[in-house]
Amino acid sequence: MVAVKICGLRRPEDINYANLLRPDYAGFVFAPGKRRISFEEAEQLISILDKRIKRVGVFLNERRDVILEACEQLDLDVIQLHGDEPPESVKGYGKVAVWKAIRVENADSLKTAKDYEVNGILLDSAAKGLYGGSGVRFSLDLLEGVQFRQKVILAGGLDAENVAEAILKARPHAVDVSSGVETGGFKDFEKMKKFVERVRSL
Repeated sequence: MVAVKICGLRRPEDINYANLLRPDYAGFVFAPGKRRISFEEAEQLISILDKRIKRVGVFLNERRDVILEACEQLDLDVIQLHGDEPPESVKGYGKVAVWKAIRVENADSLKTAKDYEVNGILLDSAAKGLYGGSGVRFSLDLLEGVQFRQKVILAGGLDAENVAEAILKARPHAVDVSSGVETGGFKDFEKMKKFVERVRSL
């Protein structure tokens, strides 16, 4: 079964929604942008998060010591590196899984995945001026015939209407949604529910 990650949780309501729907992963953004929260805010949210939901911290070109601090303070299960981190910088995080995001612009973008010794490769859209959360899709045709050594997490413009087609084409380990389950910039329970149900119906 394809796993579900809902990213950009930042309010107690969001956590309540997640606890009801039980996605596999909950993402907390520590990178610049409208969904960014502090470690202290994340700690409060995680304290009420269902323990069966894995905790993902999203970082952007962050210092290693800051990431390690977050891992310890928040007991993260996964570190998602969403910036321009070079291959040599992604190691040494112990038992915490590491996902490296790659912004897919063309077929050459995908070739960089082989350079990273990580647990997962997160494929996101290359939106100008943004590192993620843009709601923009990339052409899944670019993935045809491409093999990855790592687990693939598919992101970029997914919602309940297009996620089934995306899964059938890409066959990922997990799908990652943020803006696709929001209304007016905030998480929408009905959209989250529809997304989760659509993925789990496959």
